[in-house]
Amino acid sequence: MAPFDGTGKVALITGGSNGIGAAVARRLASEGARVVLADVDVAAGDALAKELDGAFVRCDVRDPADSAAAVAVAVDRFGGLDVAFLNAGVAGGGGVGDDFDLAAYRRAMGINLDGVVFGAHAALPALRARGGGDIVATASMAALTATPFDPVYGANKAAVVGLVRALGPTFAGEGIRVNALCPSFADTDILTPMKGHLQETGFPILEVGDVVEAFLRILDADGAGEAWYVVPGRPSEPFRFRGVPGPR
Repeated sequence: MAPFDGTGKVALITGGSNGIGAAVARRLASEGARVVLADVDVAAGDALAKELDGAFVRCDVRDPADSAAAVAVAVDRFGGLDVAFLNAGVAGGGGVGDDFDLAAYRRAMGINLDGVVFGAHAALPALRARGGGDIVATASMAALTATPFDPVYGANKAAVVGLVRALGPTFAGEGIRVNALCPSFADTDILTPMKGHLQETGFPILEVGDVVEAFLRILDADGAGEAWYVVPGRPSEPFRFRGVPGPR
């Protein structure tokens, strides 16, 4: 496992203006990579791009054209693309009973699942042009366990892991590695509505720095189609899925 060397590498980060995306951007830039931040938060994205000598593009990941435009910025500005971190996400999709909210459902599915599909589709040609690279999608521990507090969130994050597990072997032969990052509750803005409850119940909150380290571990490793869990107090590694029963 060779440590990641960002020299000459170009990384696109959706949801890059804040939280995990911004923290990963800072780390990659410190390792010598050029970063393209794609987000709907223009003010924070512009400021961070200036700080890191990178680029910012306004990107609503629900629109395939926005993802294509973000990849084009990486290619046009910095000459190519090596890492696509498909990280944009929201909580609050809700449930399917009396609490069902069509707008919230479509927003959560559009950002958390469509955004990964559209981002991967847009990134593949640029990664192929470099002879390979990495796609890392931010899923969640909600993809690996039941989430009765937000069923739609659990559904779209589980779909991201299913997608990654299928795409891993599909593109590994081209040198394009597709993996998922599955953090538990990390100390970012997405946690704000439930942070007080978690603190009251003593549930450990994940430091963003631990998620950044797990992201780097994925880049340093050589696996594909893996879902790396990130939980407090444990070293991050790929979740070991049990094999399904075969026919008799």
